[in-house]
Amino acid sequence: MNEATIMRAARPVFVLVLLSAVFILALHGGAVFAQPRPESAAIPNVVARGSAHYTFDAVTLEAPGGGHRYRIQIARPRQAAPEGGYPAIFLLDGNAAIAALDETLLGELAESGPPVIVAIGHDTPARFDVAARAYDYTPPLPGEADGLDPLDPARRNGGAARFLDFIEKRIKPEVAARVPLDPARQGLWGHSYGGLFVLYTLLTHPGMFSAHAAASPSLWWHDAHLLTLEAGFAQRFAGHRARLLALRGGAEGSKKRPGASPARLARRERAMAALPADAASALTARLGAIPGLEADYRELPGLEHGPMLPASVGHALRWMTANPAWRR
Repeated sequence: MNEATIMRAARPVFVLVLLSAVFILALHGGAVFAQPRPESAAIPNVVARGSAHYTFDAVTLEAPGGGHRYRIQIARPRQAAPEGGYPAIFLLDGNAAIAALDETLLGELAESGPPVIVAIGHDTPARFDVAARAYDYTPPLPGEADGLDPLDPARRNGGAARFLDFIEKRIKPEVAARVPLDPARQGLWGHSYGGLFVLYTLLTHPGMFSAHAAASPSLWWHDAHLLTLEAGFAQRFAGHRARLLALRGGAEGSKKRPGASPARLARRERAMAALPADAASALTARLGAIPGLEADYRELPGLEHGPMLPASVGHALRWMTANPAWRR
């Protein structure tokens, strides 16, 4: 049998194998592709397609001292600004968060005093810069310079104070120079380490934002260090008014973490095991007992940690803008 005959005979087998692989993927709901890795390129979104309700602009900023570079994407309502300026909502993990926006959501926002949406992402074509976010979104520890990430010793932690200062002194003025903003109506959303950062912001700088949405906050980080910041918060918060929404997925805690190494999974499980399962809801209840602070805890049924990011963006935007105080 010559080589050509062998190839012709083998072709049906190859096709059968290929079709079997496609069938298996379909049977499992395309699970191989369902969870893009953090370094995957951001998917096309409403910014690329355009919106009847918003226009989009972007600017790149660099932190002082040769720090991280950030891509700030600004979604501006097509409606004229109200007297006193637009409300504004700042989204962390901006490259991934802005991909969660769609025309239906933007249309809903446009009906009720639409906010300016400011997506703060790192300057990369990927959805996340995992090393940069691990540094920017985690609090400094007392008496320590930059520390190591408990899940990945190759990453640094502890830059939240500097990043928050950069938001207040550089990002907010840059946006306000382009779009009129109302300083009394500004919100902050973040997920995972970003949710940790939102709570850190509220506990340490209670007047910086009036609405805070923390999705799946990593309260376990460094032996629940964030919870130590509650001490004295009631005194720091006196005279302020703010709202907090804490969100958690109903299926959080699942061991399915696509792309995570066994060692990383083990470290994460040990860290989370030291924290009570109701830590987020209990913290929300304690903060809600402080005069002037409205706090709400909600679970989104069936969602694991990763899918909570896109799901929580729309949930948080609707929650912030539904408040009567934000409508003028």
